[in-house]
Amino acid sequence: MLSQSSYRKMQKIILLDDDENILFSLSVMLKSHGYDVSTFSDGFDMLEYLNNNNSDILILDIKMPRIDGLEVFNSVRKFSNIPIIFLTSKDSEVDELIGLRLGADDYIRKPFSQKLLVERIKSVLRRSKSYENKKEHKDVINLKYLELNRETFICTWKDKIINLTSTEFLILESLIKRPGSIRTRDDLINDAFKEGFSKEDRVIDSHIKRIRQKFISMDPNFDLIKTIYGIGYKIQ
Repeated sequence: MLSQSSYRKMQKIILLDDDENILFSLSVMLKSHGYDVSTFSDGFDMLEYLNNNNSDILILDIKMPRIDGLEVFNSVRKFSNIPIIFLTSKDSEVDELIGLRLGADDYIRKPFSQKLLVERIKSVLRRSKSYENKKEHKDVINLKYLELNRETFICTWKDKIINLTSTEFLILESLIKRPGSIRTRDDLINDAFKEGFSKEDRVIDSHIKRIRQKFISMDPNFDLIKTIYGIGYKIQ
């Protein structure tokens, strides 16, 4: 008899780590949870694969030979907004902050429990546009020239698509649903990251900066997002 996970489209995960033991154990565990897993110990090989194949989420170790996880992240973001989780050493807080400021969806410190990783993957997929359980009918929010489609996770500004990550989309959604109202950084973290995420103010500031940059690259006069110093942000 087929398991319940067999009836749904198998979600694809790419693992990048230079530790073959970690790759093997995580691959076996994730496959047992119904995921289609591809493993790589070299970032260049992974990038070549991703250029020609789809995936639902990437899990990247930061400390890698030849090309590290942060460089891989930047390369991926040139052509894809796929959700990304970083694996970091427990003493690498600087790398952790850099990754989150770049726009990573989550991070996990080594050593970690496999159960925790599975739950983090599920959490990220729940808020990504690739997650299948989005069963709402067309659900569009409009404000001035901004349009967010919550079914497809497509954002447009003056009818031009702005490529946002799922986390950036949810932060923007939190703001646009309450135009004129101040959203604190904690509010935005709760709306965009949900459970189990460290409440680090600078993470939200970094995401807001990236959102603004993406809009300004399309429209230099974009100023819809206002900073309320010492408190948070609002859209008006």
